[in-house]
Amino acid sequence: MRVPARLLPFPAALAASALLTGCFATTEATGTDAGERVRVAMMQPPRSGLSPLSDDAFKLSRWSTAETLVKLDADGDARPALATEWKQSGRSWTFTLREGVTFHDGTELTAEAVVRSLTRAAGASPKPRILDGVELTVEAMDAATVTVTTAEEDPLVPQRLSSPQLSILAAKAYRGKTVNPVGAGTGPFELTRVNGTSSAALDRYEDYWGGTAKAPGIDVTFVPDGTARAAALRSGEADIVEAVPVSQAALLDEDLITEVPMPRTNTLYLNTEKGAFEDPALRAAAREAIDAESIVKGVYEGRADVAEGLLGPALPWASGLREPVRRAKAGDPDGRTITIGTFTDRAELPEVAAALQQQLQKAGFRVKLEVREYANIESDALAGAFDAFILSRATVLDSGDPAAYLYSDFASDGSFNISQLAAPAVDKALHKAGATPTGDTRRQAVIDAEAAVLATDAAVPMLHERVIQGDAADVVGAAHDPRERELVTLDTHVK
Repeated sequence: MRVPARLLPFPAALAASALLTGCFATTEATGTDAGERVRVAMMQPPRSGLSPLSDDAFKLSRWSTAETLVKLDADGDARPALATEWKQSGRSWTFTLREGVTFHDGTELTAEAVVRSLTRAAGASPKPRILDGVELTVEAMDAATVTVTTAEEDPLVPQRLSSPQLSILAAKAYRGKTVNPVGAGTGPFELTRVNGTSSAALDRYEDYWGGTAKAPGIDVTFVPDGTARAAALRSGEADIVEAVPVSQAALLDEDLITEVPMPRTNTLYLNTEKGAFEDPALRAAAREAIDAESIVKGVYEGRADVAEGLLGPALPWASGLREPVRRAKAGDPDGRTITIGTFTDRAELPEVAAALQQQLQKAGFRVKLEVREYANIESDALAGAFDAFILSRATVLDSGDPAAYLYSDFASDGSFNISQLAAPAVDKALHKAGATPTGDTRRQAVIDAEAAVLATDAAVPMLHERVIQGDAADVVGAAHDPRERELVTLDTHVK
């Protein structure tokens, strides 16, 4: 039975009603169980027709319709999915496929199907992010075994194969120029209908290899407006709502929302190549001037975590390995003028910039702000046009491993080196982290690399963001996944 949530105040309810009218029509269940279908309000509509080779792949993963050879546990370690085991021999990894798996069209999972999917992904233009800079070939050894070979030895191959953009789909998905996932996955829910950028429907797949899903299906509606998504939860129009805005969270019953730590850090990058922050003492002065706690309380209304390092609570192993970092002593800003850049695409960042302006001016800097849309400011940031830049940055990429982010942002030849950092000690630590085999040893190497970066004060981590998810009172078993790969699972249902 669905339990309605608190109603909106009348004017807000009226506005939200106009946005939501007709959005959440429920599809009749096709399964044998007449239970409630799960109604989901998602933030971003499909950008590429739900092609798994695009960011839309994460929607397919969150709906439990498309699956990968490998999945990640909470620590980012590889665990069996469509593959049950794997072993490495130099540049090659051999994967044994799970028996008894069928696609939603009834065809069997075979090595040939895996080769088809991964080869199509490896040859895509643009490539899936997880294969950026990676040359990968796939060969069927027999009906149940495939070998993946990379141009260079890569300890992260299993983690890479966990990316939703490398989902394994049936042959029917690849018949045209685009990849069509409808009826082609292996998960507990079959994607049956996609209505452009407005909605999608999935039915329970009765022959799923992992058991029977508790819900008979999923009805998805794409609602870009955050106020409308929150209103859908209040009014009982949706069972699960992703990405509730901070401004709306306070208007919801606290029992209906869950704050999930994100692997995303709000960081002040300092230009180490030229200007005021070429001086380590002034970088230290900026670090000491920043009051991150007041930003968390004032801008994020307490719905974020003050940063202790570049890696936050979404990576639970990081804090236990971290040790104090020795940094330079702070110097006197003496009225030095600095320009801080940031962008409008994330609503909180201009407010963060204004708060930082006040804090740094109090410490003795003169601060100018330059705020634009991200598309119009990224090239200047990467070229070192600002003394400092505020960025909300994902700290794990699709592999679930932070070494790639650290290298990209802080290596002397990193592709996203906004700080213009060129420090031999940092480069050495980053190369070691990237080459270390997965597990505890690699995690320690990553934390050592983080420490090397923090010692330079090239970046001042301020806070770790959270995403707010809304679940109706009668929803059971919805996933709260920091990596945003899971949402509706085998166990999710409405009471």
